[in-house]
Amino acid sequence: MTKPTAAIFLFLSRTSSSFTQGSRHAHRRSFSTNLFGTASSSSSQRTIMATVASPPIPRREEDRVVYAGVAPPGWDPKMPRQSNDSTEKLMDPAVPIPDPYGWLRDDKRESNEILEHLKAENDYSQSVTKHLKGLQDTLYEEFLSSIQETDYTTPRPRGEYWYYTRTFEGSSYQAHCRAPKTTDTYAIDWDGTKEAPILPGEEVYLNVNELAKDKSYCSVGSVKPSPSKNLIAYSVDYSGDEKYEMHVKNLETGEDVALKEVEGDKLLEVDGLVWGKDDDTLYYVTMDEQHRPFRLFQRKNWKSDNPTDTLLKEELDDLFWCSVYKSLDGKYVFFDLASKETSEVWYLDTDEEGEVSEMKCVAPRRNKVLYEVEHGHDQWFIWTNVDKSPNMKLMTAPAEPDSANDWKLVEDANGTIIFDGSLAKALDSVTVLNTHIVVQGREGGIPRVWTFNIDTKTVSRLEFEESAYDVGLLAHYEPDTKSVAVSYDSLLTPISSIDISLDDDAQRTVLKSKVVPGYDKELYGCDRLEVLSRDGKTQIPISVVYSKETMEKVKAGDRVPVHLYGYGSYGACIEADFSSTRLPLLNRGMIYVIAHIRGGGEMGRQWYEEPNGGKYLCKKNTFNDFVDVAKFLVDTWTTPGMLSCEGRSAGGLLIGAAINQAPELFRVAILGVPFVDVASTMTDSTIPLTSGEWVEWGNPNEELYHQYMMEYSPMNCVQKGKKYPSCWLTGGLHDPRVAYWEPAKFTATLRHANPDNENPICMKLDLSAGHFSASDRYKYYRELAYDFSFLLDELKLA
Repeated sequence: MTKPTAAIFLFLSRTSSSFTQGSRHAHRRSFSTNLFGTASSSSSQRTIMATVASPPIPRREEDRVVYAGVAPPGWDPKMPRQSNDSTEKLMDPAVPIPDPYGWLRDDKRESNEILEHLKAENDYSQSVTKHLKGLQDTLYEEFLSSIQETDYTTPRPRGEYWYYTRTFEGSSYQAHCRAPKTTDTYAIDWDGTKEAPILPGEEVYLNVNELAKDKSYCSVGSVKPSPSKNLIAYSVDYSGDEKYEMHVKNLETGEDVALKEVEGDKLLEVDGLVWGKDDDTLYYVTMDEQHRPFRLFQRKNWKSDNPTDTLLKEELDDLFWCSVYKSLDGKYVFFDLASKETSEVWYLDTDEEGEVSEMKCVAPRRNKVLYEVEHGHDQWFIWTNVDKSPNMKLMTAPAEPDSANDWKLVEDANGTIIFDGSLAKALDSVTVLNTHIVVQGREGGIPRVWTFNIDTKTVSRLEFEESAYDVGLLAHYEPDTKSVAVSYDSLLTPISSIDISLDDDAQRTVLKSKVVPGYDKELYGCDRLEVLSRDGKTQIPISVVYSKETMEKVKAGDRVPVHLYGYGSYGACIEADFSSTRLPLLNRGMIYVIAHIRGGGEMGRQWYEEPNGGKYLCKKNTFNDFVDVAKFLVDTWTTPGMLSCEGRSAGGLLIGAAINQAPELFRVAILGVPFVDVASTMTDSTIPLTSGEWVEWGNPNEELYHQYMMEYSPMNCVQKGKKYPSCWLTGGLHDPRVAYWEPAKFTATLRHANPDNENPICMKLDLSAGHFSASDRYKYYRELAYDFSFLLDELKLA
């Protein structure tokens, strides 16, 4: 199945599995898995602070509030205060939530006063770190030295071509390439230069460097070859606001057409796209005013002066996020509608797309029933939590509409259910091939891949030598294959792609191994440990990586610096994977720890869902777990003066809540695009994507959730008279997921609550990017070096 991924992601990152909505749906507070790396500096912070400028002090409007509960006077009646199907009681009368820095919100990003304040924050951060320029340059060079700047991704077969991407030294973006496929295998004889092709007959069919010329930001979303392979449809965002233009490029002539709305000259903005059965038909999803994908259109005769758009489906419930994809066998176009708890899938037979414009439903939505669908062998393959199973079960049904009553569990030759939805195994995605079903999921907290032989009804789990690792399928575009290709890495092993026979999984061929110049695996070690939570019964897994030299110091009784990373939301997983940008930290004597806390999906959906996970009224488990891990680290390897922490997006919420709960426990905190104004944001459905989040966090307009959320919302829980750690907050002006004003308000709140705190509170706001930081890889490394220099300097490792 050709599945859409999140519309935009750092090509330097890998997206982790989700047990909330499956791999098809992007999280609003999504995250980057580019975990923190390293740096170096000079004189002590106490001396430095005497020479830097004072931080900007935005005005406080003490009487400014937002209201939680029933609609306050003047509220737009079209904007909901709770979901349509909620039976919970709204706060009545409405309760005010202090919002003294609420004036920093500008939906249009045009206020001169606000822009000047944001620039002043950037100037202050530069002042605090101006003595670190040499360290930043050093770190930047270290990052570059650990990557192969001219490189390529593993070629994958698709029709008559091999498809892959390339990067070139000195070029900021990737180039999409293909080469003729004359046999079922290939041999790469490449001399490592920019000029030499990876495969004979190589063609660069989309060079993102050319698209990005004279642009401050450029991110390509979908790139879809047409059925004939003579065209590509692609989407591109030039601001970071995740509004993607849709283009079609003719690969024979080079003509590139930006598609427009049928009525008028406005460029068409899409969230997802796929081709139909031929080159004349496209399907695309558009967003509503709240940035929520909600409509599916079919465009016929797209290249004519009078194309025809047909609205196939529209989802008006704000809780549901929509996407389009095509079955791997090409027979069906699917429109997937899903909240965090309920889903529904509609389909259209591509053989009928010329005559039929009405989609059919696989199974009508049922409250708190999630399901996803793929097609193959004349049946639906369905993974679902129907009947309240804690994890997804694998089922089949005839490829017919309204099939819910015909769903049957898949059994092996002995009549044993292979995925029953129990606590033992978590199922995440299914790929249907001609001879096998390939399932991705988790077991024992580790990502797993299973193959199921359709003829013999036998199931096999792919095994690997290391005890903890990250593994997942590479892109598969063709169901007729005798092997599967997976990506594999671990905390110590750089990523490689491996081709594995479906008939005998012991037959393996390494297609490509990532080259990390200067890296010696033997110098480092890793562990998988468990930390007992404060509840006395929950074991929290942690992944630990370090240089062996550092761990020898620990064994000798020394205390060493430790960096703790966490996320813990949406059922998303932070994997024990390899990161070259982490090496500068390890090489400077830090231990790096990933806390696999509740709210994530590392241990299955039960790690995320109520009653014992990290969602709704058990969300505090996420923050408590993280603090408990931090206390374990202080008891074991480090001290509060040597412990730093980090999280991005919803992980920034985690860090904000953790430093509020235990400010004395950390020396430095990194909050990347942090979702810290939880209570105020979640009351206000005029903020893009907010109402869909009510089934993740709860709705503070409702009595059930209001007080609980107020007890952890970082903006509302900053302690006065406390010494907070040094804080480094980041944001993007055009971020549609976590608005720039959240880190800006939290920065001001932290400073105001503790004006005598000698530890700096800094914010770095990218005025030309969105949620995912710089799109230019070299700029990204520069920004990362900037961030790391602050971290290392505060830990006196500079």
